[in-house]
Amino acid sequence: MTTYDADGVTLEKVRDYVWEIPQEGGMNRPARVLASEDLLDEISEDKTLQQLKNATHLPGVRKYAICMPDGHQGYGFPVGGVAGIDAEDGCISPGAVGYDINCGVRMMKTNLTYADVQGREEELVDALFEAVPSGLGGGGVHQGTKGDVDAILERGMEWALEEGFAVPEDLEHCEDEGVRHDADPDRVSQKAKDRGKNQIGSLGSGNHFLEVQRVTDVYRDDVAERFGLSEDQIVVLIHCGSRGLGHQVCTDYLRDIEQAHAGLLDRLPDKELAAAPAGSQLAEDYYGAMCAAINFAWVNRQLIMHRTREVFADVFDTTWEDLEMDLLYDVAHNIAKKETHEVEDGEERELFVHRKGATRAFPAGREEVPPAYRDVGQPIIIPGSMGAGSYVLRGGEESLSETFGSTAHGAGRLMSRTQAKQEFWGGDVQDDLREQSHVYVKAQSGATVAEEAPGVYKDVDEVVRVSDALGIGDRVARTFPVCNIKG
Repeated sequence: MTTYDADGVTLEKVRDYVWEIPQEGGMNRPARVLASEDLLDEISEDKTLQQLKNATHLPGVRKYAICMPDGHQGYGFPVGGVAGIDAEDGCISPGAVGYDINCGVRMMKTNLTYADVQGREEELVDALFEAVPSGLGGGGVHQGTKGDVDAILERGMEWALEEGFAVPEDLEHCEDEGVRHDADPDRVSQKAKDRGKNQIGSLGSGNHFLEVQRVTDVYRDDVAERFGLSEDQIVVLIHCGSRGLGHQVCTDYLRDIEQAHAGLLDRLPDKELAAAPAGSQLAEDYYGAMCAAINFAWVNRQLIMHRTREVFADVFDTTWEDLEMDLLYDVAHNIAKKETHEVEDGEERELFVHRKGATRAFPAGREEVPPAYRDVGQPIIIPGSMGAGSYVLRGGEESLSETFGSTAHGAGRLMSRTQAKQEFWGGDVQDDLREQSHVYVKAQSGATVAEEAPGVYKDVDEVVRVSDALGIGDRVARTFPVCNIKG
């Protein structure tokens, strides 16, 4: 197959797993989809391909807009989408970042094995569910003051360290050491701050979760050893973002940009791509506010990790230090950051790299990778569904040239939440997971479990296989759920 036609969009095969939508009409650049034919069949079932084409209309797009193997329809810009947009003569788009700014994942290691938790799964999942706030609305590990919120927005995980919720090694093993210094709390509305004040250290709802996992497979022994991973080891995965604060930041700036830059909006095929021109006041304001929300999300995950350490220490009657509950890494997957990349003709440019449902995947040698991993590549964490497991990867050698240093962020949805609730019954999903896979799930409601049933998601094994084959994210290890709590 050399071409692929889907709902009026024609893709040309560049090579294995690389498909291109040629530049035409108002497109400023071509678009590329990184997928196997099976994944492409699933990606083409919604508006992902049209949204990807639309994204190339944004001013300043360089090389091409890209859809990762887990791509699916999003708000204006596809989930699984990446665009490197010139920071001097381009723009920045809140819709290409998403509402849950710095939604991301972190993995914490332990020295426990699967045998240590067998028979104690229910005790562990009940204790975690009781200790870690989840679901819609307020309630967090820390009930913040106005001063706390401003400090978190400005200093990120440095605040958590000062307040005793983190140790220095946590910052050393987090993307950007857990703080964006471009953050400007003054650019975050009071309404956003008020929404975040009571949600510091909470999972929220939807696809967010805390999952205890066991390592089932190791693919690259040398890299796994550097990451501190081995077969049968127990690890903990935390997936959440900036809660209501990040959502409000996106809402505020979409409205302001639509009003202030209506001329640019009129030239775009979808108003949900609303963007502020680089160098404009709103572009600077949004970038400062977004970076502040990024800091908030890192602290949010840190406080959940802090509480998880306390739970494990209580359940296993020892200290978390003795359990060696150390942070492997924390990665963001709804973000736009200024980064320098090679673009056309080998020229280096500063770009706003928009990653919406995509993970940074820098290879060995890139200075942004923490010293602990700089000679092997950045850890990447790819969560799957409750019944399919997750992956740890490392940044691949081809990522900088192919994807602005990016790869997938998860399995990617196959069906909407509404359809999922029609197809699945939460109690049945919980029973099947426990009886067939020995996975213990606890959630605020059965509807949440139905929305997140394993059948709702693409095949994470195939998503990761494509990433590995393209050299943008190399497989290191695979994990499988032991117990899971959801909002």
